[in-house]
Amino acid sequence: MIWKRSAVLRFYSVCGLLLQAAASKNKVKGSQGQFPLTQNVTVVEGGTAILTCRVDQNDNTSLQWSNPAQQTLYFDDKKALRDNRIELVRASWHELSISVSDVSLSDEGQYTCSLFTMPVKTSKAYLTVLGVPGKPQISGFSSPVMEGDLMQLTCKTSGSKPAADIRWFKNDKEIKDVKYLKEEDANRKTFTVSSTLDFRVDRSDDGVAVICRVDHESLNATPQVAMQVLEIHYTPSVKIIPSTPFPQEGQPLTLTCESKGKPLPEPVLWTKDGGELPDPDRMVVSGRELNILFLNKTDNGTYRCEATNTIGQSSAEYVLIVHDPNALAGQTGPDHALIGGIVAVVVFVTLCSIFLLGRYLARHKGTYLTNEAKGAEDAPDADTAIINAEGSQVNAEEKKEYFI
Repeated sequence: MIWKRSAVLRFYSVCGLLLQAAASKNKVKGSQGQFPLTQNVTVVEGGTAILTCRVDQNDNTSLQWSNPAQQTLYFDDKKALRDNRIELVRASWHELSISVSDVSLSDEGQYTCSLFTMPVKTSKAYLTVLGVPGKPQISGFSSPVMEGDLMQLTCKTSGSKPAADIRWFKNDKEIKDVKYLKEEDANRKTFTVSSTLDFRVDRSDDGVAVICRVDHESLNATPQVAMQVLEIHYTPSVKIIPSTPFPQEGQPLTLTCESKGKPLPEPVLWTKDGGELPDPDRMVVSGRELNILFLNKTDNGTYRCEATNTIGQSSAEYVLIVHDPNALAGQTGPDHALIGGIVAVVVFVTLCSIFLLGRYLARHKGTYLTNEAKGAEDAPDADTAIINAEGSQVNAEEKKEYFI
């Protein structure tokens, strides 16, 4: 088989020389404008690369593709290298296109298209093969983690070419302050990339997903991700919630002890004024609730709820003051004295306004009549009084009147 392959290669080489000689004898003026055109190709490892060589002007001169090792792949439409991955796409006087399927990193390099004019003209096309990064892995997490501990997570991926980029996210928010390390793999072509994230955990981190995302041009905008859900243990937090803000004598009251912690706190412990509940018949504990039936003044005091888990203990207090129903109703009812005082002030202001307005109108009217009659009071008869009154009206424009 080897000698057959060598014979084929020698055959195409001889054909090439013969074509060169023929081209030199039948050379035309237009041959100087003939030149092969190629383009660089980038393909993802495992994909298919298409190598195309075109000639705009060709006087029936042969085209040939050869690999980085200068082995002939195709001479026109004749396959020269026995490789099932290499196939003819198109062959004509103006184009020679071939495909290389299941591309590997070893296929990367410079491919040559030759146009057998005299002299032979060539064009180079560089085939770049992208190494796909492997699925990332997160290490360094051991469950559970105690609140306040420093956590260190490392995300690693191998096989990328060029080196991949790693990004961290927590609660969908990117974390920038991370360490990045790039190492060349044994094949000296691909890279192993790792990134380390350090942070101190608290109870808000419990159940949070920390995501490591690998970005690379070979992934076609679909990054690979690894996720780690955090489990944080912390001491309980306790809060007492009353069923009513104003406990009244004779009515029931429920105090709920709301406790959160991990692990979940054990059943809570209720105490009053530092001791046991004084009246178990009326003070009934049900789970996390303390139910007090028929409140009275003796129930006043400080009630305490304690919650405990394997991490620690926490407590909360509630001061109970039992109110008299009548006094509470008086406090919460409408303030009639205040309303009455406001009404009295409004009435007083209204009456004062009416009084001042009436006095002003009365004084204004008296003054007008006095000025009008002035000058007519000393007249000997009625006609003279009218004449004097008219004169007074004429002179009234020259007078200024002031009202106080």
